[in-house]
Amino acid sequence: MLNIIKKETEMKVLIVEDEKKVASFIKRGLADDNYDVTVSHDGEDGLKQALTGDFNLIVLDVSLPKKDGIVVVNELRAAGSRVPVLMLTARDAIEDVVAGLDAGSDDYLKKPFVFAELQARVRALIRRGGFDRGAEIRFADLRLDPVSHHVWRGQTAITLTAKEYALLAYMVRNAGTVLSRANIADNCWEYPFETFTNIIDVYINYLRKKVDGRFPIKLIHTVRGQGYILKEG
Repeated sequence: MLNIIKKETEMKVLIVEDEKKVASFIKRGLADDNYDVTVSHDGEDGLKQALTGDFNLIVLDVSLPKKDGIVVVNELRAAGSRVPVLMLTARDAIEDVVAGLDAGSDDYLKKPFVFAELQARVRALIRRGGFDRGAEIRFADLRLDPVSHHVWRGQTAITLTAKEYALLAYMVRNAGTVLSRANIADNCWEYPFETFTNIIDVYINYLRKKVDGRFPIKLIHTVRGQGYILKEG
């Protein structure tokens, strides 16, 4: 009976990684943390598993046979899945990282990595991807549903990734306050984050395109040398 209860409350993680030693290493580590882990070794099968399984998180390598990780996450989002995706990449170029974020991944981790960092990122993404409880959050004509993570600007629905939603919700809750990159990193990433990188700026740009792009009144503003602020006009 105790084993059944534990199994029902485990978080389910899908690992899509063609390097079998790496996949096995990640699986063992996450299984030790009581995650229910499924492994796939190519992008085609990984996408099928992701679309048919009820996963709380996907750990997805960029370089995969049959379908690469960028294509997988693109097709996953096109199918309407909002499951958080942590992308693994051996590539150092920021363009490759941005390509993964543009495709719809929520975070990335460069190989080789320290397992403790992967653990922290997995915890943060699952926590952010889970359903919150509380009343609808509003600012100006912007509405956020903490239960479904649906977002609207007026009557227009806006689709966000788990990380984009977490960032926007943080800004709405702190509307009118200038938020530095360090503030954002501490409250939206929840693990040590190098704030001198431009990843926070990348996410802000994503939000601007989705939240402000089609609307005459802009809500997300840059305060030069300080950070960002959510305000009308």
